[in-house]
Amino acid sequence: MGWSYRKSMKFGPFRLNLSRRGMGHSWGNRLFRVTRGADGRRTVSVNLPGGFHWRKTRSTR
Repeated sequence: MGWSYRKSMKFGPFRLNLSRRGMGHSWGNRLFRVTRGADGRRTVSVNLPGGFHWRKTRSTR
């Protein structure tokens, strides 16, 4: 198993994520969040009370 690195900084509803692969960012709250990863993938997440959630990921291609 190799070493990894991850650091997350929060600025209100905006979060900046640093990792060995690069930099990503996300914004939103517990119910709705939009994320862009270091590899360029975009993810939209919706979390509802009671454990229900929906997530859609789109690749860069």
